[in-house]
Amino acid sequence: MLDAIDALAANEPPASRARQLTELLGEVQARVRQERKQAVREMHDSGLTYRQIAAELGISFGRVRQILAEDTEPTEGTADG
Repeated sequence: MLDAIDALAANEPPASRARQLTELLGEVQARVRQERKQAVREMHDSGLTYRQIAAELGISFGRVRQILAEDTEPTEGTADG
């Protein structure tokens, strides 16, 4: 996957490369959040409690709640940190 990023930006001027990479980063972050939320939801739907999910993933109980409450749509400004 990282090779694809290198190829995407290989011959682009710096400003264009930065814009493309920022856009790609936003898309990747949104997809990762969506997939993570789905996986955690499946764990919960299978009968695991938030605390069990937290222990399984090595994260806090509160983080499990945050993941399940996250909106999967990227927010403005997310990609540029």
